[in-house]
Amino acid sequence: MAQPDDLLAMLRDMFENRIAFNRLLGLKILSIGSDEASIRLEMREEFIGNYARGILHGGVISATLDATAGLVAYSELASDASSVNREERLARFSRVGTIDMRVDFLRPGRGQYFISSARTLRKGSRVAVIHTEMHDENGEMIASGTCTYMVG
Repeated sequence: MAQPDDLLAMLRDMFENRIAFNRLLGLKILSIGSDEASIRLEMREEFIGNYARGILHGGVISATLDATAGLVAYSELASDASSVNREERLARFSRVGTIDMRVDFLRPGRGQYFISSARTLRKGSRVAVIHTEMHDENGEMIASGTCTYMVG
């Protein structure tokens, strides 16, 4: 059976390399635990939503928060499935999906990079509720959200 480090390496590879949209955004994992994670998003010209003000597009913010919360959902499943084989673990991962998501945009997204973090509020056998936040490079919170995921 896979060891915890193997599970984390598999999650990192899946999140950063195999999920094409995450790769397109350039999302990079900073930290990951069984019920929390943080990632980094580098600002790019393609991500500007308001060209006059040069701020991050709300869709990029939402997608990044969703991806971060999804990473936590995957991490929860990886912890729960540490004793099952790789094929069963991947089958469980394939069932993860966003049911609902709410985002509050608090400040304009300005800066060279952004940190998105997420932590589990509650996880049941079928559904997980995860809180997300995005901060700019100065630590100012620019958005927060709550995501609900199908996990079982």
